[in-house]
Amino acid sequence: MIQDTTFSIHRLRFDENYHPSDRTRLTTNFANLARGKSRQENLRNVLRMIDNRFNDLAHWDNAKRDRYTLELEIVSVEMDLAFSSKSGSFPLIEVLYTTIVDKNANKRIDGLAGNSFSSYVRDYDFSVLLPAYNKGKAEFSVPHNYGDLHGNLFKSVMNSSAYKKNFKKLPVICLSVSTNRTYHRTENQHPVLGVEYEQREFSLTDQYFKKMGMQVRYFMPRNSAAPLAFYFFGDLLSDYSALELISTISVMESFQKVYRPEIYNANSAAADCYQPSLKHQDYSNTRIVYDREERTQLAISQGHYTDENFIRPYHDILEKWSAGYTA
Repeated sequence: MIQDTTFSIHRLRFDENYHPSDRTRLTTNFANLARGKSRQENLRNVLRMIDNRFNDLAHWDNAKRDRYTLELEIVSVEMDLAFSSKSGSFPLIEVLYTTIVDKNANKRIDGLAGNSFSSYVRDYDFSVLLPAYNKGKAEFSVPHNYGDLHGNLFKSVMNSSAYKKNFKKLPVICLSVSTNRTYHRTENQHPVLGVEYEQREFSLTDQYFKKMGMQVRYFMPRNSAAPLAFYFFGDLLSDYSALELISTISVMESFQKVYRPEIYNANSAAADCYQPSLKHQDYSNTRIVYDREERTQLAISQGHYTDENFIRPYHDILEKWSAGYTA
């Protein structure tokens, strides 16, 4: 069966010389940025955006706003298929890892794993399973065990010796807020995360991450246009340092300005009662080329790849393991 040794971790530097490798999930956002004629300019610009935003938020003892720079690694988790008496491995999930370089103190500081999140099984669940399950139905619904397998696989990775050997803390994953939910500003304000927003009903993504063992809170950092969704274990406000949280904000807010400029590069900030919309017209484009349509199509193709090469061949084994799994 699936054991601790089932999982292995590979790390790849993400910088202006990055080229997508065969191990990198093609729908991963940073792989999309690194193709075509503008690839190196894209990478330079987005890395500059990240550093600028980091220094803007980490402004203390940083008068010139140039004290810090971030180094990024793509962390890929693979699953050994030996549990099925077959050889080979399957690419399970990808996240980013940040390292903070303090140029004034000439030292390197651990950041956080997580940030972005990519998953083959998630692509299958959202792009293959859900559309098939709802085909011909008048009202949208989800299967009773929707997200269970993915959630248990993710928790197994978090509990694995491979993860603990590579990272000191559990991940914080930062994503866009949902366009079909309304968020309400609260009086709670954090010195780094900013103003907290709440919503009355979890989105499907929120529910999916709950199956992964993660809670969610929504914060809009200082000088941001919209709140971000932070998925985490434990206590988001107490378990992580200011610089660790800033590393996540600066990376993901910069990416979201590229991916969803209608929301995160809007020319006015979110109101007290806020519903994000990709139809919003009052926004600015970055100079970074990003193919949103390609990402959508590749998510579907990767979902079918997962169905053919992972879900169907190992369905009985995976279902039995997941049904009996305890974290």
